[in-house]
Amino acid sequence: MSDDRKPLAPSANRPPAERRSDAVEIDAFVRQARALAGAKANGRLILALDATMSRQPTWDLACELQGQMFDAVGKAGKLNVQLVYFRGLGECRASKFVADTTALKGLMTSIQCRSGQTQLGKVLSHALKETTAAKVDALVYIGDAMEENVDELAEKAGRLGLRGVPAFVFQEGHDAEAERAFKEIARLSKGAWFRFDRKAAATLSKLLSAVAVFATGGIKALEARGRPEDVLMIEHLRGRSSP
Repeated sequence: MSDDRKPLAPSANRPPAERRSDAVEIDAFVRQARALAGAKANGRLILALDATMSRQPTWDLACELQGQMFDAVGKAGKLNVQLVYFRGLGECRASKFVADTTALKGLMTSIQCRSGQTQLGKVLSHALKETTAAKVDALVYIGDAMEENVDELAEKAGRLGLRGVPAFVFQEGHDAEAERAFKEIARLSKGAWFRFDRKAAATLSKLLSAVAVFATGGIKALEARGRPEDVLMIEHLRGRSSP
């Protein structure tokens, strides 16, 4: 079969107009490739809560603050959230990943706290399992106590850090043992620890919003938004600030 197509002349021998056209096309291709490389799939965030009886007094506040976090990012349709909670005698449950913030808030407000021991180890193990199946961008944990083996929790937190899943731990109250464990989990997972203070609801709301922004776009997204809470979160993530 004959082929009437003529080979292209070397670039140096082609007219200037053609060379400029090629340069424009190449530049456009490079820009598109960079944009595709920088594009990120929907962020995946696990929101884990201690739903034992000691959490009941501030449960409604926690739901409200977390709802604001979902609303802030959910409007852009870029964040998928999974709710994980434990309570009672060994009960630890997880929802599906959802982008429907209204449904998720409805689920949260339907949960009743029950007495029982903490199950943070199950939460960390679950996060490891989920990120093995599909990348999880961040884990948020809110609790007030820790009744488990710290070394076992630390080992799992370290594995989360190696897999790029930072844990953002919000501690309610001032339990010293819990604080030591929570800070270690945050450090080893390359996340951050904060105090969950019901007197500072506005501050907490902003920090949770910053976590959501991080989950959808990483540190670059925090830098781009540039709010004070974003700067604080960046400092924690980069290790320039001590909790």
